[in-house]
Amino acid sequence: MDTDKIYPSPSFSPPVVQAEDLSCVFRTPKASIAALTDISLSIPAGQMTAVVGPDGAGKTTFLRMLCGLIAPSSGSLQVLGYDASRNAQKIQNLISYMPQRFGLYEDLSVQENLNLYADLHGISQEVRKERFERLLEMTDLAAFTKRPAGKLSGGMKQKLALACTLVRTPRLLLLDEPSVGVDPLSRRDLWIIIEQMVREERISVIVSTAYMDEAERCSCVYVMFEGKLIAQGTPEELRRLTAGMCFEADVPSRLRARQFQAWLLDQPDYIMDAVPQGARVRFVVDEKFRHAGLPFKQLISPGQISLDEKNVHPSAPRLEDSFMFLLKKNEASSSILPPPALSSHGVSFLEEASETPAKEIVIEVRDLVRKFGDFVAVDKTNFCVAKGEVFGLLGPNGAGKTTTFRMLCGLLPASSGYLSVAGKNLRKAAAPARAKIGYVSQKFSLYGNLSVMENLLFFGGVYGLTAEELKKRIAAVLEQFDLLGHEDDLSGDLPAGFKQRLAMAAGLLHQPEILFLDEPTSGIDPLARRLFWRRITELAESGTTVIITTHFMEEAEYCDRMLIQDAGRVLSLGTPGEVRAQGEAETMEEAFIGIVEKARGIGKKESA
Repeated sequence: MDTDKIYPSPSFSPPVVQAEDLSCVFRTPKASIAALTDISLSIPAGQMTAVVGPDGAGKTTFLRMLCGLIAPSSGSLQVLGYDASRNAQKIQNLISYMPQRFGLYEDLSVQENLNLYADLHGISQEVRKERFERLLEMTDLAAFTKRPAGKLSGGMKQKLALACTLVRTPRLLLLDEPSVGVDPLSRRDLWIIIEQMVREERISVIVSTAYMDEAERCSCVYVMFEGKLIAQGTPEELRRLTAGMCFEADVPSRLRARQFQAWLLDQPDYIMDAVPQGARVRFVVDEKFRHAGLPFKQLISPGQISLDEKNVHPSAPRLEDSFMFLLKKNEASSSILPPPALSSHGVSFLEEASETPAKEIVIEVRDLVRKFGDFVAVDKTNFCVAKGEVFGLLGPNGAGKTTTFRMLCGLLPASSGYLSVAGKNLRKAAAPARAKIGYVSQKFSLYGNLSVMENLLFFGGVYGLTAEELKKRIAAVLEQFDLLGHEDDLSGDLPAGFKQRLAMAAGLLHQPEILFLDEPTSGIDPLARRLFWRRITELAESGTTVIITTHFMEEAEYCDRMLIQDAGRVLSLGTPGEVRAQGEAETMEEAFIGIVEKARGIGKKESA
């Protein structure tokens, strides 16, 4: 099989998008940047199509060209039968576009936002009445029409944005990362709405997504890398790329899942990808072993661990496996591969894993309460975190986890209760505690008009590092986070994955004892998430305590323990295995949804 180009099954539907040798070049005073290069494709009508790729692959540029917001530099592009260069307005009259940052008006209510977008599209009163009723029912927003958009949870905002996008029935719906920053329940609900619209109104949908399970829902998937189209096909056709290469291995009893994953990734001649999955670690062997025999017996670290057929189980390939395979196949440099050994000691952490570390408590929370007026955001929460532990704060949008997170960081005072961080009572000595913590916010909070180096110099000064200390630490974090060569780049122009690495570098300049990460991987691709967690593993092994919030339930498997909360109350607290057992599920996402829905007293919502 030719793995460079995999074409979808023939379709006799007229294409909604037809591109031939499409290219886009952005020119700056310093250089010309090729965002798209020689893209040729034909997308049939009446189906969902996914565009996937790592950060900087050109996905958003492609969608903006379909909207007529960016003109092609060369080649041809037809959308709904119209030339995109000559008939941008005609195309815009027939499509709806939901960008990553949809323009909701936060001071306006849900109903007022819907009315505004209906006015902009010239929707008559008769049509909008029926349309609004349906959209509000589909999005479960009927009870919140008077609530200001700014006071909605993240998931509710995304559903309102989708409703505003659909106040008219478009022939083509373009969605750029529609589920970024929303919890698994809201993400599921968003896709129920999208699939219902496709099924009932025959809308064509093109979606850019960082979730491979979302791409699996689509009829065809286009994989982009560095502005080029490297593969296309149905999910099944793409999955076959890694047939016979996928396995699951039981995690050795004395290791954590993230440690076992790191050890597997330190075998690049044999293992192409690895990720925790339930009580096991899923991995993909290098292509040369597909027919040449399995390499497991050769993967032995004397006195540490080994991988053999006894604890290895074949697994059906997933789209994410093939996605990682394609990226590695098309990347000549080492940036696509796992970074070198986790530390100067290589895999020495495996030798120490059997030892029981002292449980030094660095965070203690007792009966923590936070009120906003009469609203109780956090209700008598209790937990503690040990040194070197990776602790997850999970919950649906609006559950109170961000409020808890901000209190732990000393950014928000508690209404009552006891809260100690790094040995300091935050209600009495917040400033000394903050000196021992690092913080990476959900949204990129560095200065976009400053370069990478200027941001690091500024934050190093804020942390009080001396000139000599700062010089050493900047050199260290530039290397650690693969930012060498980008010192003069404006941080605001960096791709999402680079921004995340820069934010991590800035947060670790002063070598904090505790690192707080608020949804640090939101909106970045699976490759960037793998590299991110490799660095977190290294930090935890060095003794840094990590507190993380995330909506990727796969990432919860990396945590030593986690807390799930909703409506300010703790629903579950324990190891990944304990949480899965409580949720009576094999995967963390199923467990999360089951625990939350049980607490809310509702049954599992099914797609029709």
